[in-house]
Amino acid sequence: MKKALKITGKIILGLIVLLLLALLAIFIMHRYKLSQEKDLISQPIGEMTEVDGKNMCVYTAGSGEHTIVFMSGYGTPSPILDFKPLWNRLKENNRIAVVEKFGYGFSDETDDPRDIDTMLRQTREALKAAGVEGPYILCPHSASGIEAIYWAQTYPEEVEAIAALDIAVPGYNEETGYSIFADRLMAFIVDSGLIRLMPTESFEWGINSPDLTEAEREQYKALMYARRGSSTMLHEAEWCKRNMETISQKDVPDVPMLFFISKKMAAGIFPSDPDKYMQLFRNYTHNEKQYIDVDCGHYIHVEEPDFTAAEIERFIEDTEN
Repeated sequence: MKKALKITGKIILGLIVLLLLALLAIFIMHRYKLSQEKDLISQPIGEMTEVDGKNMCVYTAGSGEHTIVFMSGYGTPSPILDFKPLWNRLKENNRIAVVEKFGYGFSDETDDPRDIDTMLRQTREALKAAGVEGPYILCPHSASGIEAIYWAQTYPEEVEAIAALDIAVPGYNEETGYSIFADRLMAFIVDSGLIRLMPTESFEWGINSPDLTEAEREQYKALMYARRGSSTMLHEAEWCKRNMETISQKDVPDVPMLFFISKKMAAGIFPSDPDKYMQLFRNYTHNEKQYIDVDCGHYIHVEEPDFTAAEIERFIEDTEN
């Protein structure tokens, strides 16, 4: 019996050692690849603006009477490329701008607090530095909905309307039981290099969109391996609950709002009662805004860019009338 236990112990120990060696090999390979991929992300797609002594990237295109500002959801590695399927369709009739917060895309990291006041100030300063004047039609995705709502609450004269892509609203954290554990786990997966073992097809991000060129897909992958799960992103996640409480203490913004709501997201979060998720947005806004339930995943702008662009154009026309 003792002999069998010793053999079993040695086998387990051997497996642990092999696992650690494999993780070390993956980590070393990951670091080597990062050094090779530096050139892919050394030339920003947008304009680098100086905010608080650091560089924040802003991409602009198109022209028109309205300016649409795209604000990425938490953890999106390359906001500029991620939103391309949507802004590429809207730039014909509108001026578009994509702001990459610190820690995202081509923008620098920062040690600044990720409270809502600081993040909004930095976004507004980056747009100003890039020569993008308001008022704006905000187009936030996911967690950036907190910033967009606060923007409209605090500076309503700067916000013409909000076209919200499956955003976080007051009540979301309480109903979904949000935990930062998943964010920390993803950061480990990226830092260790394990993310390179995962097929890109498994991600919802725009990295798989046919709207991206092959060169852009390579850039997106390089940004994903280098930036996803950054310390700045994790710091933002730590502030999420407090930022949500800040906007919860103020009234619903008195601006036109269009909500795109993902049915698949609803089914994933509340499989036994998807309507609970769908009603979050209606309950928060007292059912007084516009809502479109979309049969696709959370990254609506990636999965349904034609439909989303057409509805945003219609929404803009409605606001004019």
